[in-house]
Amino acid sequence: MFFPRLLFLLGLASPLAAADFDLVIYGGTPAGLSAGIIAAREGASVVVIEPTKWIGGMVTGGLCRTDVGKEETIGGFPREFFARAAAAKPGTPMWYAEPSVNLSTFHTMLQEAGVKAVTAHSLKSITKEGARITSLTTNDGTTYHGKEFIDATYEGDLMAAAKVSYIVGRESTAQYGEPLAGYHPMPIRPRTIEVMESDCPSIGGKGPSYIHGTPVSISGLDAQGKPIYGVFPDPKLAPGSADKLTQSYNFRICVTQRKDILVPFPKPATYDPARYELLLRLIQAFPGIRFGRLFHLGNIANGKYDLNAQGLFSTDYPGANFDYPDGNAATRARIWQDHTDFIQGMLWLLGHDERVPQSLREQANSWGLCKDEFADNAHWPYALYVREGRRMIGEYVMVQKDLQTDLFKDDSIGMGSFLIDCHIVQRILAEDGTVRDEGSFQDTPALPYQIPYRSLTPKRAECENLLVPVCLSASHIACCSLRMEPVYMALGHASGLAAMMAIKGKTPVQNIDVPALRKKLLEQKAVLELASLANMVRSTKLPGIVMSEQEAEQIGHWTGSAYGNPVDGSSLHDANTEKGTKSVIYRMKIPTTGRYEVRVSYAYAPNRASNVPVIIEHANGTQTVLVNQRKAPPIDKLFVSLGVFPFKADKNAVITINTKDTNGIVGADAVQIIGTK
Repeated sequence: MFFPRLLFLLGLASPLAAADFDLVIYGGTPAGLSAGIIAAREGASVVVIEPTKWIGGMVTGGLCRTDVGKEETIGGFPREFFARAAAAKPGTPMWYAEPSVNLSTFHTMLQEAGVKAVTAHSLKSITKEGARITSLTTNDGTTYHGKEFIDATYEGDLMAAAKVSYIVGRESTAQYGEPLAGYHPMPIRPRTIEVMESDCPSIGGKGPSYIHGTPVSISGLDAQGKPIYGVFPDPKLAPGSADKLTQSYNFRICVTQRKDILVPFPKPATYDPARYELLLRLIQAFPGIRFGRLFHLGNIANGKYDLNAQGLFSTDYPGANFDYPDGNAATRARIWQDHTDFIQGMLWLLGHDERVPQSLREQANSWGLCKDEFADNAHWPYALYVREGRRMIGEYVMVQKDLQTDLFKDDSIGMGSFLIDCHIVQRILAEDGTVRDEGSFQDTPALPYQIPYRSLTPKRAECENLLVPVCLSASHIACCSLRMEPVYMALGHASGLAAMMAIKGKTPVQNIDVPALRKKLLEQKAVLELASLANMVRSTKLPGIVMSEQEAEQIGHWTGSAYGNPVDGSSLHDANTEKGTKSVIYRMKIPTTGRYEVRVSYAYAPNRASNVPVIIEHANGTQTVLVNQRKAPPIDKLFVSLGVFPFKADKNAVITINTKDTNGIVGADAVQIIGTK
C-alpha cells in the first residue's frame, strides 16, 4: 500500500538547490529509518537519503526470516517495527513478515513521523569545517545542510568521505588477540547426518546431508590441472594472518511453491554452465541431495520462504565481492549484476541441466519467485546482501572477547546475541588438489552482550557530529555476530536519540550525557541488559589468573555450548568425535616466579569422559592429570584442582586439554591459576 504524500517524499522529481535539516541520514537501511523516525518523534527535522530506488535495505529487500538470536535482547524500535509488521497482515508470524509488508510498514511509520525520504540519489561530496560535517551533496546536485549526520549505509560511504578511520578485510589473530581472526582454511568435515526438514515437508526426506563446511573430498581441478571456476589457489598464508578479504555476499530470495503466485526462476542473459562445475561435482558426491539441502529455506508467511545459502556451494558467491566495500559506483554495479546473474544461473541449471538428477530438477522447478513481491524489479530482491563492508575504527573497537567474556559495558545502548557467523570467504585448493572452504565458522557461540555507545562514535579528532550504527567500530569477528538487522535497528534507535542530545546540548557526539541517553532508551523500552546474566560466573570476578576456552587455542573442531553453568556462560565440547585430534591449549602469562595451584572448570554429565587428560607444562617439566568429568567439580561445582606446580615469570604456563583415548564427551571451559604461599 502506498501513500500519496509519501510518494512525493520518496521520489523527488527535481533537484533542490539546498535544504537545511537538524539531522541528515545517509542510508535508508532499517538502521537509518529507525534513527530518522526516532529523531523525528523527538522533534527533529530529518531527511533520509538512500542511493538505491528502495528504502528498507535487507528487511524490505529479501531478508524476511529475520535472525534474532535471543529474542529477549530485542526491544525498543526494532520490536515495535516487527510487531507492527506482523500485525499488518493476518497469519504473519513475529519477525517473519513478507518483504512487501515490511516495506509498507516502514512507509507508514515514516509518514507518521514526518520524515523526508529521498531515493535514487547517491553521495557525491561533503563539506567539513574542522571536525564537523556541514553539508552533503548528492549526485543530482542537491545539497543537504545538517547539524548532525548519521551514516547508516551497509558500505560506510559517508564515514569514508568524512575521512574517518576504517578497515576493510580481516585482522590478524595478533591484532586484538582474537582466536578466530584472520585466514582460516578448514579441513574436510564429513556430514552424513540423517535430517528431516519438518518445517517444510515438500523439501524433506532422509538422506546424506550437510550444513556447513567442505563435506567430502572434491577435486577442484579441470582436465588441464587448473582450478575450476570459483576455486582459488592457496594464498599460502599462515593461519590467523590478516588480509583484505571479507565474507561472501548473496541475495536473500523470496520463493514459493504456490502455483497461483509462482514465477519460474529466470534464465540470465549471461548464463554460463561452466561456472557451476563445483556444484555438479557436489551433486555427484551426494546423489540423493535435495533442493532443501543446497539452500536454507526458511518458512515465513502465506506460503512464502526466505531462500538463503548453506553449505559449500549455494547462493553465496565467495571471492566475487572483494572489490565491493571500497569500490566506486561502476565497480559496485558490476558486482551487483554479477551476483544476480550467478545466482539466477545456478537456479536455472538446477532446473534444466540434464547432468542434474531428474528428481532434483523437478524439485527446483517446483519453486519460483513470488509474483506479488518486488513487482517493479522483475520479482527479484531489491538488496544485495552486503554482509560486511567497511568497518569504522572509532572510540572503542568491539572484538571477540566482547561477545564471549567481556560482556558488560557501562555505556551500553543495545544488545547482541547471535552466533559468530561467518560465511565462506573463499574456496581454495588444498595441496592434494581438492577443495576447501576458507573463513567460515557458523557455529561459534556468543553470549548476550552489551554494545557500548563508544562503538558508534568516530575518534573525536576525526569527526564530532557523525554516528555510525551499521559500519560501527568492530573487528571482522565481532561484526560476524553484530551484523543482524534487529541489532542495527537498535543501534539506529540509540543514534537517533544521541543525535538529538548532541543538537540540544550543542556538544560533540562523543560528549553527550550517556547515562541520560540510556535512561531515555529504557523509557522507550529498549533492552540494555538481561537479568539472567546477573548469576553468570564471570572470569573477571574470579581470583588469580583466569583464561576462558574462547581465549585459548583450539585444535580441531570443537562445539560451543552453554550447558551447565560455565564460566562466562559458554564452554566447548568435542562432540565425542575424532578422538586424539582435538585439544584446547591455554597459554597463560605468569606475573612472578613461584608456586601456583592449577584448576580447570567443566560441565559434568553422565555421558562425559571419566579420563580426560590435562597436561600441565611447568618450570620443572610436564605432568598429566586425568579428570573425571562425570563427577561434579568439588570447588563450587565449577572447578577441580589439578595440584600445585612451580612456574617462572619469563615462561608461560601451558595447560592442554586433550581428547586422546577418552571414553565420552570431553568438555573444556576455563583454567584458573592461583598463587600459593
